[in-house]
Amino acid sequence: MAVMIFNDLFPLKLIFAKFSPDAQIIQWLSYKDAEKSRSSSINGIANSRLTQVFHSITIMPTVQYKTPNPDLPPAICIMGPTASGKSKLAMEMAKSFPVEIISVDSAQVYRHMDIGTAKPDAAALATVPHHLINLIDPIQRYSAAQFRHDALDAMDQITARGKIPLLIGGTMLYFRALQEGLSVLPPANEAIRSEIELTAKDVGWPVMHDKLYELDPTSAVGIKPTDSQRIQRALEVCYLTDKPMSESLKIPREVDLPYHLINIALIPSERSVLHRRIAQRFESMIATGLVEEVGTICTQFGVNAESPAMRCVGYRQALLYLHDKINLTEMHDMGIAATRQLAKRQLTWLRSMKKTCALNEYDCLAEDLSGQVLAFLQSLGLDVS
Repeated sequence: MAVMIFNDLFPLKLIFAKFSPDAQIIQWLSYKDAEKSRSSSINGIANSRLTQVFHSITIMPTVQYKTPNPDLPPAICIMGPTASGKSKLAMEMAKSFPVEIISVDSAQVYRHMDIGTAKPDAAALATVPHHLINLIDPIQRYSAAQFRHDALDAMDQITARGKIPLLIGGTMLYFRALQEGLSVLPPANEAIRSEIELTAKDVGWPVMHDKLYELDPTSAVGIKPTDSQRIQRALEVCYLTDKPMSESLKIPREVDLPYHLINIALIPSERSVLHRRIAQRFESMIATGLVEEVGTICTQFGVNAESPAMRCVGYRQALLYLHDKINLTEMHDMGIAATRQLAKRQLTWLRSMKKTCALNEYDCLAEDLSGQVLAFLQSLGLDVS
């Protein structure tokens, strides 16, 4: 059983009176009213609300694997910036190798978000099995930890069928989580998250950022005062662990991955060409009905600018347009600019990943890209289907 109390350093402190290693559920109980007087208004708001929390959390079991397992086939990872042709290459590979595709895309996990996420169409889904798309509704959350769990489960099922896992996407955080493991951080707790959000509505995220700076200056320095998602997670970890998140991130992590990974990185030789592709792709999304898609999601699920799904590139700009905050031309220009920034961040991630894993780089603009990649994989001894 866990009891919540408050102290001066952290508004929320957890003390476990009893916890069996085999237990799956921990009950959260409010222990007593928070201190009634606080010098900071944010502490007063947070404490008065957090004492009302009564919630249960499910503790997810840690996945244990032997690394590597020589009896398993390798897994192929195709990573690169948006509009680099990852999906097209994957479908070409599926003609030559017995693969099933695992999406490594934080936007494609959402149901009802098809146009702006460039999900595979019905023909592609009928041709090659796809995994980790259409998992949750737009009002729900999905984490890197959940991705790693789901990806490993999908890889296990695929290899059990005698197929090769082919992971494709541009969410580099997910690739890193899979390949390098995760820091020892507590799982998300919706009760605490909702209370942080309620407090932020009263005082604003910049004030919440100030609070984070008090508790964890190391993490706060690397987070923008407007980045609500990261501020919320850093505060949540502080409250759950009674120590700064930056301290938890220093704990060595053990990576359990039973597969040999073949990493293929698609890098553009000319950024300007990639930028033209990005513009054409976003314009096609608008013409195909991106704005209408966002409108339908708003009506059905009541999402807003703070909803996780609406933070996706393209959807945020379409939402601003629907709320009459920008005009159609501004939505077009802002959407393309945001997508170009996303591509830049993705390429930065790829450069950083070179330090920890082997990347086989290919020019995504090459006319014979698929031929080069197929020849490389065949040279490694992969069986052609």
